[in-house]
Amino acid sequence: MPATSELPLDFSAPVLLERRFALADEGETAAFGARFAAAIEAVRDAVRGTQAHFAGLQVQLTGDLGAGKTTLVRATLRGLGHTGRVRSPTYTLVEPYAIERPGGELQLYHFDLYRFSDPAEWADAGFREYFDSGAVCLVEWPQQAGGLLGVPDLVFALEVDGDGRQLAARAFSESGKACLERC
Repeated sequence: MPATSELPLDFSAPVLLERRFALADEGETAAFGARFAAAIEAVRDAVRGTQAHFAGLQVQLTGDLGAGKTTLVRATLRGLGHTGRVRSPTYTLVEPYAIERPGGELQLYHFDLYRFSDPAEWADAGFREYFDSGAVCLVEWPQQAGGLLGVPDLVFALEVDGDGRQLAARAFSESGKACLERC
């Protein structure tokens, strides 16, 4: 199975903003997820106020097993108002969420590509349509898709740090930068 050091994410796009966050415990992870959810909503609202439409976000989450990727996704969903169960998509590969927001429904897809052994499996799974739908796509183990995902808006790299976590966040797009500035 994958190791984060085996397949580093290397993008030709420049990093527009980089920030680090110390998440001492699950409560701080939940607080970061709530801030990130508010940032997504703010960016979505800002776009809605123009003639453009919200193109969605691709957020890639990296880190070893147990680093907190799913915990961060769960916190983000809670911050967006999702009250139901949040399942890990380890076996289903993708879990869809339609979240009612004041500005209209937000589609969010949570992917876990851990079980992929070849990037072609991503292409064969037919996931491209999710990424082109104006949704928020949160992708765990993105390196398993090779370069097929393209350049993300954000990369959240989580590392275990004692009982807590360190989060290195990098923005590769203007919408990703706008979100990260609000976190």
